[in-house]
Amino acid sequence: MFRKILIANRGEIACRVIETARAMGVATVAVYSEADAEAAHVALADEAVPIGPPPPRESYLQGARIIEAARATGAEAIHPGYGFLSENPDFVEAVEAAGLTFIGPSADAIRAMGLKDAAKALMEEAGVPVVPGYHGENQDDAHLEGAAEAIGYPVLIKAVAGGGGKGMRKVARAADFSAALTAARSEARGAFGNDAVLIEKYIEQPRHIEVQVFGDGTDAVHLYERDCSLQRRHQKVIEEAPAPGMTPEMRAAMGDAAVRAARAIGYRGAGTVEFIVDGSDGLHPDRFWFMEMNTRLQVEHPVTEAITGLDLVEWQLRVAAGEGLPLAQNAIPLTGHAFEARLYAEDVPAGFLPATGTLAHLAFPPGIRADTGVRTGDTISPFYDPMIAKIIAHGPTRAVALNRLARALQETRVAGTVTNLDFLGRLARHTGFAAGKVDTGLIDRDLEVLAAAVPDPAILRAATATAALVAAGLSGVAADGFALWQPLIRDLGLVHDGEEVSVRLRLHGPDRATVVLASGEVHATRHAAGWAVDGHRPLPTVSAGGEIHVFAGAGGTFAFAPVDPLARADASGVGGDGIEAPMPGLVKAVQVSAGAGVTAGQALVILEAMKMEHTLTAPRDGIVAELLVAEGAQVEAGAPLIRLEPEEET
Repeated sequence: MFRKILIANRGEIACRVIETARAMGVATVAVYSEADAEAAHVALADEAVPIGPPPPRESYLQGARIIEAARATGAEAIHPGYGFLSENPDFVEAVEAAGLTFIGPSADAIRAMGLKDAAKALMEEAGVPVVPGYHGENQDDAHLEGAAEAIGYPVLIKAVAGGGGKGMRKVARAADFSAALTAARSEARGAFGNDAVLIEKYIEQPRHIEVQVFGDGTDAVHLYERDCSLQRRHQKVIEEAPAPGMTPEMRAAMGDAAVRAARAIGYRGAGTVEFIVDGSDGLHPDRFWFMEMNTRLQVEHPVTEAITGLDLVEWQLRVAAGEGLPLAQNAIPLTGHAFEARLYAEDVPAGFLPATGTLAHLAFPPGIRADTGVRTGDTISPFYDPMIAKIIAHGPTRAVALNRLARALQETRVAGTVTNLDFLGRLARHTGFAAGKVDTGLIDRDLEVLAAAVPDPAILRAATATAALVAAGLSGVAADGFALWQPLIRDLGLVHDGEEVSVRLRLHGPDRATVVLASGEVHATRHAAGWAVDGHRPLPTVSAGGEIHVFAGAGGTFAFAPVDPLARADASGVGGDGIEAPMPGLVKAVQVSAGAGVTAGQALVILEAMKMEHTLTAPRDGIVAELLVAEGAQVEAGAPLIRLEPEEET
């Protein structure tokens, strides 16, 4: 076994690897960019080495610097985590050329599965079912359009390199093919440096089921399946294991196919074989097809660990150190059910836009597994994926595990940035999901309800009243010794969701108050735990970052900013005549010039943020009065980008 390893990654996966290594008595070395100097993974490791500026291409993608750090610190092996260099065969070869061990598959195995078209051809040879489609080398626009016609619409355009939904577009009709192809190529070129695509038949009621495999370079086993069908823009949101509705026949067929795939390339380490499944009429052994193989540990590996009781990172280290497979196929247990929810800093009502911010408060409930790489006080940076944590729940049955997940989400508390926490909570309580009726279109079909930011009026009143009492400087601890009390009336303002709310407090004593809101009066009584509004249990609060955060459990999380009456001023900015950056990011392209006429909905600026491209469009017809930004600029949220000429009054 290794004495010391280096983790060539950051965030929660770096912390995850460090924890297992420490349990095995293996020392760890972290690497970090300038943005991550105070990060959790740096503090957790035994040693840490700086490797460059914040942008990944100048730090975490600098393989030579990472190898140099490993040699300088005496590390014997490098664990790549996932993302960054984890599936880069050139990096694997460089690691081995330096006399170090790469904790993962061989460069040949990564190359075999790295390009989706070649991987599909290889899988067909190995007897693994493959989705109908075009995976050829001819990338001429007309040829690809002809292939799509031959396959039959709807089709899916997918980048040959990479994954995560980048460079992927669904096309429902021939008229939309050309524009979708251009967009997919552009995104693929920016994300992977390769704009080649393939065309696949789009399955109308698809389920995304993947099989965890593990090989030692000679043999391979599978550790059952995961269902990753709950997706938004091809990004996984909640994963579970095993797949709902799975039959012994289907599991055997998928497991055997996945193992054949791993054996075909002499796979070593942890990997995932992803299948698209026709879920329109239950699960059948003849209705699943190979999509791709991820030659690394997956983000959702904790659900597999939960149902098997195994530590996949430990297996990675043991196999990389020269051991054979720790268990034979028939010795791998499967117990209960598990879910993983991905908690992100993102603005759901604004279209799931990634967000940044400083985590003024972060707490998870006891008795639940939360894999995270951030702590209270840490910053969600615009340079990296905005994941805050993975929340994992396990139970003896699917229903129990889902209840535990819903409760864990309800009791998780985050302040300092917008998150998808409430959205995840609604998804965990979705009746169709609870019944096991999952497919990749579920979220989009019910998005209006799932993404709804409209709270229960009674809960909003209670949260507003609670925030007002806290803003007035009244603590949650009941006062003692008041011999005399003079009734007090106090007016104050709170800003919630961008709107100011006027509140009047009438204090009737040290522990009783009436709160007057536009929607009516509520009555509050002070207890040791806080203010109980209209007889309900006190809502927990956290004051941080200039805001009061009220946690209403399943009712949602609310942020209120007290209004300083001396600081009121007209909002500055470009107003309705301007286009502003909705998030921090890089200006990838400016598609208009000053003086140009534009129409409502026309693309004006392409902003790249959190690894995705976002197109900002004209809010109305008009003329571009001024360009306020240039291509290549890094901008903050709210930065003015384009100003239109004022609308003429009629």
